[in-house]
Amino acid sequence: MTATEQIKTELKRLSNQGVNLFNAMQVEQFPEKMEQHFTQVLKKDYQSFVKTLPIFTQAYQGWYSATQAVVRQFLPGRLADFNGLYEQPKGRKEIRADNYVIEDYLKKVVITAGFDKKVVAGPEDAIPVFQQQINILNSVFDRLDNVLFKMQQVLQSELLDQQLQSARQLAKNQFLRSAGAICGIVLEKHLDQLCQIHQIKLAKKTMTIKDYNDLLKKQEIYSFETWRFIQYLGDLWTLCCRNKKEMPTAKEANDLIEGTDKLIKTIF
Repeated sequence: MTATEQIKTELKRLSNQGVNLFNAMQVEQFPEKMEQHFTQVLKKDYQSFVKTLPIFTQAYQGWYSATQAVVRQFLPGRLADFNGLYEQPKGRKEIRADNYVIEDYLKKVVITAGFDKKVVAGPEDAIPVFQQQINILNSVFDRLDNVLFKMQQVLQSELLDQQLQSARQLAKNQFLRSAGAICGIVLEKHLDQLCQIHQIKLAKKTMTIKDYNDLLKKQEIYSFETWRFIQYLGDLWTLCCRNKKEMPTAKEANDLIEGTDKLIKTIF
């Protein structure tokens, strides 16, 4: 299974889980209508269907965290929208039907007005909100299938692979500093592409490996472990290209080459 296929499998799992959570919300809010629809229209066993559904308040947070990570990775431009559908708006002075969010639903917030305590905002208002979160998740499929996006990834990967092959040949012939210099170029190009993909504004005009690495970690594009790994590669690059007093060993140069190769094939 290719990396793209693995990603799509995970997306499908999250999408299916989202549908189950959506159905669970509707059962919680409109049990009679849902039962009538299943028994009279779909001609299915309603009770058996209900038993397959999760409890929304227990299962949502896990789905939200996993889906949030997917949106951050592949559709960063919609991350704020996705989060905003869950989080209570800052500065919100009153809860209305049009600003009711998932966090309100989890707290079972109900707003009433007037002498007769008419409900003006309540849990059922979260149903279309959650539907929008599912729609954002499903739009990631379009991002993955975007031809131009794929072409950019493939062409960049092939170019960097060719440069690393040159670095391996140089290292083989004991030109260790030159091999390290090429790895530095490859690292910077790949990290720069990550910033472009995730629409991250560069901190300054001329960026170093450390600058890119710190910026991407700050934006939570990858984990602390990945940040440390790139930091280690940056240290090896410094040894190869900046340290004039100490010569890198063949092992250190090869670690830099193979580490760079691993990075451009696993972090995107």
